[in-house]
Amino acid sequence: MSTCKLIIKDEVNIKVEGLSVETRRKIVNKLKYELPYARHMPAYKLGRWDGTKTFFGIGGGGYLAHIDTILPIIEDDGYDIELEDYRRAPPKFNFPTVDENYWAVQGKTWPKGHPNAGQPIVLRDYQYSVINRFLENPQSLQEVATGAGKTITTATLSHLCEPCGRTIVVVPNKSLVVQTEEDYRNLGLDVGVYFGDRKELNKTHTICTWQSLNILDKKSYDDDDALTLAEFADGVCAIIIDEVHQAKADVLMRLATQNFKHCPIRWGLTGTIPKEDWEFQSLLASIGPVIGHVSAHDLQEKGVLANLEINILQTNDVEVFRNFQEEYTWLVTNEKRLTWIAGKVYELSQLSGGAANTLILINRIDTGNRLLAILKEKYLI
Repeated sequence: MSTCKLIIKDEVNIKVEGLSVETRRKIVNKLKYELPYARHMPAYKLGRWDGTKTFFGIGGGGYLAHIDTILPIIEDDGYDIELEDYRRAPPKFNFPTVDENYWAVQGKTWPKGHPNAGQPIVLRDYQYSVINRFLENPQSLQEVATGAGKTITTATLSHLCEPCGRTIVVVPNKSLVVQTEEDYRNLGLDVGVYFGDRKELNKTHTICTWQSLNILDKKSYDDDDALTLAEFADGVCAIIIDEVHQAKADVLMRLATQNFKHCPIRWGLTGTIPKEDWEFQSLLASIGPVIGHVSAHDLQEKGVLANLEINILQTNDVEVFRNFQEEYTWLVTNEKRLTWIAGKVYELSQLSGGAANTLILINRIDTGNRLLAILKEKYLI
């Protein structure tokens, strides 16, 4: 019986040595996924690329998260496996079990402007359930619907990680950086941000975007005097990624599997787990498996989110146009059509005794201004 060596290089990367080319090719094919956009790429059209992405290299390199797929193939081909584990000794995670009073017993209250301002901060049942599942699984993903209060969840996780080291919280855009920072400060956490003109270092918790991390990584190669991403990540024990589906898969995977490859705790939250296999496998390799779900329906059942009733009103426009631009111009400028829309908006606003709100989504500011003018002229609003 042949022997191969499984080398665990760090928290996410592995290498298998001593396998035959045939066995390696079996693993490559098992972890190969077709990319739906490949047919539009020049390399595919020229026959230089087969339009797939694989998560195991023919040289034997792969990801620890795929070990359940890799090992059966190796064993079926008759190999004995020797293990070499080079992961850094992780800190001992003695996380307590969290309940609804985690923040209340520390004297934390909701800030001014919150509907419950001045009252003790109490976690909802699904929030501390999500937190406890994460604490039991240091590398994992959870699908948590928008509106569940993910910021208070990530803040609690960050606070729990303080005995182990620093945390980095990655959010999808700058506005969420500021919003998350404010919530962390309200809870009394030592927090800074890293984006744009604000680059605050030496904080226990840092809020940033994945774009900022990517730019910092590029500067590390272009400027010898610039702060490197390795220096920025020094002392980080946990990386928490909010809305992981909004990060570019290749960038997120490179950051998580290279720059933060020694980070022992990696948690991801998203409202939407990608349906494409190759996108999901990227998240699995970078962060970990999906261990929990909190759906919008669950939150509606608990009364956290409003129950919706959607009625589709479809117009029947019979105009004929020579091209798309001509049709688009008519849609956003035709006075008769805009007047009809304004009338329908006013009609809807009179529901519930005139207390109903109406949201109008437009593509052009001029169109919105004209609708507003019609509403003021005809309905005196």
